[in-house]
Amino acid sequence: MKKEKAVVVFSGGQDSTTCLFWALKQFAEVEAVTFDYNQRHRLEIEVASSIAEELGIPHTVLDMSLLNQLAPNALTRSDIVIEHKEGELPSTFVDGRNLLFLSFAAVLAKQKGARHLVTGVCETDFSGYPDCRDIFIKSLNVTLNLAMDYQFVIHTPLMWLNKAETWKLADELGALEFVRMKTLTCYNGVIADGCGECPACKLRKRGLEQYMAEKKGAIG
Repeated sequence: MKKEKAVVVFSGGQDSTTCLFWALKQFAEVEAVTFDYNQRHRLEIEVASSIAEELGIPHTVLDMSLLNQLAPNALTRSDIVIEHKEGELPSTFVDGRNLLFLSFAAVLAKQKGARHLVTGVCETDFSGYPDCRDIFIKSLNVTLNLAMDYQFVIHTPLMWLNKAETWKLADELGALEFVRMKTLTCYNGVIADGCGECPACKLRKRGLEQYMAEKKGAIG
């Protein structure tokens, strides 16, 4: 795949940044695309732009503000509480987000001559989001190929990894400290280790602690 070109769906968070480093190892050319949907923290777009600039990767920001209008949720509205009730989707779920993001990423990729799309969706630690499932990605891959008569391949390097394994992958890619210190995962908009209180921070921290313990045990 080293001769090929890829477009990474990029938010500047732990998962998509790990995918960005993965793509840099796999493909000859890599570009990143970030979506502006009036998310709760504009800092997300700034972080994504900063990382892309530091790594020397072409970066496109696309206006997806219509998604905010159609699907109000805790990631786009400060008056909606971030919560996950038993038997319900988390209030952070955005209807249609990955469907739209990957569709627009595919349109962009075709214009740029790229056949590979990379996304950090994960079915292992996916909080019940239906658009993070492997079956959805495979279905959309077929649909995009048919819709544009173009042979895309959607790559999901984190699909079957838990958070500890995602940290391990970042470490294997030589990017653990970069991912830890320069990404934004926190729902409250705190870079690096985050606020420590929101669900995203707790999941990230638990995964890092688990991986570091396993790494220490292997070395010891």
